[in-house]
Amino acid sequence: MTRLLAVLLLPAALAPTPGQEAARPPNVVVILADDLGYGDVACFNPARGKIPTPHVDRLAREGMKFTDAHSSSGVCSPSRYTLLTGRYHWRTRLQSGIVGPYGKPLIAPDRLTIAGLLKKRGYATACVGKWHLGWDWPVPQAQAQHFHRKPGGGDVPATEEQKALWREAFSSPAGGGPTTRGFDEYFGTDVPNWPPYCFIESDRTAGIPSEFLPAKLLANNRASLQGPALPGWSLEAILPALTDRACDFIRRRTKADAPFFLYLPLTSPHTPLAVNEAWKGKSGLNEYADLVMETDAAVGRVLAELVAAGAAENTLVVFTSDNGCAPYAGAKALEAKGHFPSGPLRGYKSDAWEGGHRIPFIVRWPGLVKPASTCGETVLQADLMATLAEILKVGLPPSAGEDSVSLLPLLKGGDRPIHEAVVHQSSNGLFAIRKGPWKLVLGPGSGGWSPGAEKVPRQLYGLAEDLAESKNLAAEKTELVAELEALMERVVARGRTTPGADQSNDVPVKWRR
Repeated sequence: MTRLLAVLLLPAALAPTPGQEAARPPNVVVILADDLGYGDVACFNPARGKIPTPHVDRLAREGMKFTDAHSSSGVCSPSRYTLLTGRYHWRTRLQSGIVGPYGKPLIAPDRLTIAGLLKKRGYATACVGKWHLGWDWPVPQAQAQHFHRKPGGGDVPATEEQKALWREAFSSPAGGGPTTRGFDEYFGTDVPNWPPYCFIESDRTAGIPSEFLPAKLLANNRASLQGPALPGWSLEAILPALTDRACDFIRRRTKADAPFFLYLPLTSPHTPLAVNEAWKGKSGLNEYADLVMETDAAVGRVLAELVAAGAAENTLVVFTSDNGCAPYAGAKALEAKGHFPSGPLRGYKSDAWEGGHRIPFIVRWPGLVKPASTCGETVLQADLMATLAEILKVGLPPSAGEDSVSLLPLLKGGDRPIHEAVVHQSSNGLFAIRKGPWKLVLGPGSGGWSPGAEKVPRQLYGLAEDLAESKNLAAEKTELVAELEALMERVVARGRTTPGADQSNDVPVKWRR
């Protein structure tokens, strides 16, 4: 049975308030911060945090805070794939790293996404923000060197040949983006620190880039690659524009008959550290902390718009981050001032250690989720697919959401584990598997950018007593190591971690080191 034929028709949704009859299923808003560490949200890090995040904290007071939630990777593109599909990214071609500049689509055309699931149920769907999952850009491979270049060459004007190539490429639609993967609308910058430096509306650039991004915008944790840009392109304007568009979508769709789904993958506090004037110096720490505060304010604007539109009471809101804080954004300087972006965790963005992939995760759903509640069970961003399917009482086909388990029992106050095991991966492809309190890192080091690890073949940590992953017990508990390795082998071989028919990975998965 194909993914498209196996999805069932929409039944009545769960009521948002006991005794209240819902006129329509809940709206869904998923806000994904970029490179926001577990310890960067005040309510997740009261002992070692110094950055005020009042709007995200309020969301936690009005909903449920998950303290053991994880992205599938310590870096960007893989986590986004898993969140949208309910399937581990390492089952695809992306075995390490991220989708590169002008990279090809990572989500297969027939792969069901949460947007596709909701769209089939009658939802209006929009993606506003950073996509970073690839497009079919009309950029000829033989001409690719004209579409980006590494910084350091100064302000070299674009040649007439380059301008002509850009006009031809950016006048054509780019396939494979959000509007081909379940979204009715898309507005964003794809990757804010990479070209093309312009907004993208639906499947084409909003304007034709005609000059290289000025070299002054490439230093000090701002843009990373010089490439085609609109004249006068402003890095500071990106976050406000995304927030404006998200609020506009909420206003428009609240007036319509259908429920809506807004996926808001923010570009911040990832680089570029382009802080608007009103927020410069507000944290008293550094630019990254200022941008965290500006990001929190953007979240506050979206939440306020839900209230103003009369949609808040029937909207399920999820707030999370794609991975941990990037150490190059000033993590050590923050720690010297008493703010620890990873909180009590070891490592940062990119790592297989907890600081790479344990992330803030909050769910607010008035009438079902108890306010100011906390859940300590292990959950994944992948779980959104099965959660939404259960809320709508629809079945998933065997080849969708293979690693997704519904959060609904936990949202209702349950306290039993929902996963037998979960899998983590670092930026260079180092795997870790977690079962209960035990975490086995299947190789030496962090697998990312953090140094300082002993060169051992396996790392076993008991997180219940050693959340900081300071004591490697692999040499003492060899039977447990063998048991977790066998479990990892089954997880890979079955093509899924949930009940159902075995599925195929897209490529062979080499998890052993």
